[in-house]
Amino acid sequence: MAVATLKEINPSLIKAFMQSVQNVLGTMVGIECRIGKPTLKHEPKPSYDVSGIVGFSGEVVGSVVISFTAETAGSFVESFTGEKLPLESPDFADAIGELSNMIAGNAKKDFGLNASISIPSVIIGHDHTIARLTDVPCVIVPCETDLGLFTVEINIKQVPGV
Repeated sequence: MAVATLKEINPSLIKAFMQSVQNVLGTMVGIECRIGKPTLKHEPKPSYDVSGIVGFSGEVVGSVVISFTAETAGSFVESFTGEKLPLESPDFADAIGELSNMIAGNAKKDFGLNASISIPSVIIGHDHTIARLTDVPCVIVPCETDLGLFTVEINIKQVPGV
């Protein structure tokens, strides 16, 4: 199996997510986000405890995963909803799902391609693994805010002629 490289992904798709994260967090959460250098992810395990997942179909297929530590996710949810919610609350998962949905949707509008997004799924729990497309690299975009660190894991590819 060949080693994947960042060159295998259309850079405009990655940039769309980077801009989307900054736009959504600035508008909906009221915080500034500093974006790190995108790198390839080689292991399927996330480094965090809470993940919001949104799938793509159409001319772009795959998924984006927004992953947080439990503490950072709690801070984001509190800032987003205006109330402190326990990790076990369905409203906590809904808030993480909605943030993930807004980031994916905002990025999608900048693709310039016909793509649809799925209803977000949220996984809460330490040491979970998320299956992803194996024929396309997964790009990790590290993000830093005053509320904590998180990552955006982009595992998508453009499908011509769909």
